Formats: sequence, C-alpha cells, structure tokens
Amino acid sequence: MSPNVSPKGRKFIYGHEGVVLKAYRDVVGVWTIGPGLTAASGVITPKAGMTITSEKCDELFDLAVARNYLPRVVKALGANVSPYAIDAGVSFDWNTGAILRASWVKSFLAGKKEEARQRLGLWNKAGGKVLRGLTRRRGEEANILLLGKYPADIEAASTTIADTARFAVFVVSATTPEIEEVRTGLTNIGFDAGTVTGKILRSAVEGFQKTYNLTIDGKIGRATLSTLQRELDARRKAKSGAVTTTASTTVAAGDQAVSTVTTPAPADPTSVVPDHMASWIGGGIAIIAVAYLAWQAYQYRDIIAVRVANKAPRLANWLRSF
Repeated sequence: MSPNVSPKGRKFIYGHEGVVLKAYRDVVGVWTIGPGLTAASGVITPKAGMTITSEKCDELFDLAVARNYLPRVVKALGANVSPYAIDAGVSFDWNTGAILRASWVKSFLAGKKEEARQRLGLWNKAGGKVLRGLTRRRGEEANILLLGKYPADIEAASTTIADTARFAVFVVSATTPEIEEVRTGLTNIGFDAGTVTGKILRSAVEGFQKTYNLTIDGKIGRATLSTLQRELDARRKAKSGAVTTTASTTVAAGDQAVSTVTTPAPADPTSVVPDHMASWIGGGIAIIAVAYLAWQAYQYRDIIAVRVANKAPRLANWLRSF
C-alpha cells in the first residue's frame, strides 16, 4: 500500500495551518485559501471573494500532498517508514518545504531518536526569531515521528455549548499564552475581548470580522489571525518614523506571529554631513520616503480599505479586490 497522510495527520496539519473557506490575505498579503494554499501550491489560484466547500478543501489538500509534499517525504524517508513518520514528515515539509535538506532526517534514519528530536527542534524560527508556535509544532511532530503520539486536542476535542455562545472558538491549535496574545491584540485596536484568561469574547471577534470583511462566525482561524497581525503590523510601520522608541503587541497562534522588537528610530543622515550636501541628501531621502509610503500603502491596501469604508465604500471595495 502506498504511503499517505492519515486522517489524524490531516487533522494535525489542519490544526496548525487552519482551514479557511473564503480567500484571505496572509500576513504578507498573499491571497490564501483552505489549509494555507496559495497560487504557489499549483492546485488553486486564490482570488478576492473566492470561496470553497469543506469537501473541496480536502480535495485540494490531497492534491497538494500528492503533487508537492508526499514525493519529497518518500524520497527523504523512504516508502517503508511508519505512517507516523509520513504524517510528521508531510507536516514538517508543508510548513518548511525543507525535508530534503533537514539534518533530522539523517538522524532519524540512523535510529538516533534523541538527536533527531533535537535537530527537528531547531526548525523553530521565522525571520531569524524563535516562535513559540513553531517550537510547539516541532515538539509535536517529534512525538508523532518517534512515539506515534498525537497531541491531545487531535485525539479528542470538545467545546461546551455554553462556552461557544459567549466566547470565540479557536479553530487552529493555540496554547493559553498564545490566546492571551491574541486577546491583547484585539483589545489594543479597540475591541473588548474580555478579561477571562484563555478566552476571548465572541462579540469582539465577530465585531473584528465584520469590520475587516471576514466571514462573521465567531471562530478564530488563520484568516482572522492573519488579518489581526496585518493590522498590528500596519500600525507599527505607520509609527516607525517616530523619534521615540516604539513597541507593539506580539500576536501568535499556531505557527505564525507578528513579533516586533522595541528599537529606536534611525538618526537623520543629514545631521552628520556637510550643509551643502544635506539638501541633496534630504531631497533624495524625501523621494525614497514617498516611494516607501506608496509601497506600504499598496502592501496594506486591505487595511486602508477598513479606514475608508464608511466614507468611500466603492474605494474600499476596489482596494479589497486585488
């Protein structure tokens, strides 16, 4: 029998990647749908307003796995490894695309389990920074790979009806500290997310989703998290020219985060050159600054759409359309 991702493996990947049935922009503005599929997947080209069914999502996932990931995993690990190794390998490669150059593979095939776990755990950075969600994911992948042990929320998950009526439901894997970061992020941009540790008021999430043209369902998935991250990132960048130091909230859930280091703004270069050159440099900097602002406006046009929606709804719709 040919190796493939098991139902638990699919659920594990869905839990980290999220499943979004309406196209959304990821944290860097790329149109995305389903379990993190972009045009680069080769199986779908997400566009503004596109929706898919749950059945189509599963179909696209299977197609992406068959075309892009399973062949690399089998090449790296071999076809005779356990189903657990296939699940862990596909999850890792889905997230990193790097299984053919990952050192943990050699350790695993040599039977050096602890070394494989340690080397797998090194893949926990994004943008040079260690992310809590990635650290957790690598640990969970190691448990699947080496022990055949899936996370507790994959084995059995339950949410009470009373909870879902008042609080939002996370549909991606998230720990209590990560939930707290999301709650802080929502509060910082003006949505009352409540004060209960590990829970976020459903009303805040639905208000956010309505404001940012997302599916209004009270569920916190990848689309809601990515949009929140983009809003926080846009605000941080808008303030980055300030003379004083700037700080911002880190929002993390699953494997993605917006993480900002508190740093002073750069000094004005014209202050350290002769006067007769300062005007030339100053003019050049002004041109660069205008170009930079124009680029940032393009990058965050969906966030700008929120700002202008009430007074210029047609402009807002146009900004969201591409």
